[in-house]
Formats: sequence, structure tokens, C-alpha cells
Amino acid sequence: MLNSIEVILICLVAQAAITDLALRKIPNVLILSGLLLALMLHIMGGQHWAPVTDWLAGSLAGFFLFLPLYALRGMAAGDVKLMAMVGAFVGPLAALQVAALATLIGGVMALVMLLFSGRWRDGWRNLVTICRPLLWRCLGMPVQPVPLEPGASVGGIPYGLAIALATMAVVVLAHR
Repeated sequence: MLNSIEVILICLVAQAAITDLALRKIPNVLILSGLLLALMLHIMGGQHWAPVTDWLAGSLAGFFLFLPLYALRGMAAGDVKLMAMVGAFVGPLAALQVAALATLIGGVMALVMLLFSGRWRDGWRNLVTICRPLLWRCLGMPVQPVPLEPGASVGGIPYGLAIALATMAVVVLAHR
């Protein structure tokens, strides 16, 4: 049986996924209210250190797990903040599990979207362009990274959906 914190979290990530699908944006008010709600629920939970060990550590873990993807322009800021909110509810270990599963789900979503849009060749070309300097550098050649051409993106994915599905899976499977 799911507890109240988990039910609230599932409702919040479901709303984030719906908004991300419809508007391609996750509202800051949803993230902020989720963070504050998680803090209040941890404080009211009665465990003395829960606000630090679960809320703070979880939100930092969630935030820093996806921050490199944002820095590499592979993810939007709303997705990073959503993962921080999820971490605030579930704690750092479960945040790591959610992030790993969301990465897998997001990868599958990206492949499906590339196949259905017919832009898989463009996606493959971009991947080769990005990875070629890394390969040359691993072989000992001092090569500078080559940026993608403007407009070379093959599109983004609603990563809020991947985070929501991963969160739901981790929360539900924790009770099996």
C-alpha cells in the first residue's frame, strides 16, 4: 500500500509529465510547491533528521545527477529541477534509481521518436560528429571538439514523461 508521500509524489510527477507533453515545459511553481510540500511532509513525519537525510540529500542528489546533461545541452532545466523534486520526496538512493531508470526510458523514447520522425540518419550523423573528437583524443591526438551546426538538432523529447514513469515504477516496485 502506498503511503501519502508517495501518492502525492505520483500526482506531482503525473502533472509534470502531462504539462511537459502538452507545453514542452515543466512549470517552476509545480517544482517549488513540490519541494516545499516534501519538506513539510518530512518534518511532520517525526524522524528527527529526515529533513536533512531525505529532503536535502535527495534533492541535491536528484539535481546533480542530471546537471551534467543540462550543461551539455542534452536536457532542459525543468527536467533537472523535476528530478531534484523527486529526490526531495524519495531520498538520495531512490533518486539514483529513478535517474537510472529515467535515463533508460528516455533513451528508448528518443530512439522511438527518431524512428517515427524519419530523422534517425540525422541523429546518427550528430552522434558521430559529437563522438569523433573524443575518439581522436582517446587515440592520443589533440583535437578540439566540433560543435554541431545550427539547426542540426533532431528534436527534443518530453523528458518529464520519462522521469514520471521511472518515479512511478521505483515507488510501486519498492512495495513488492
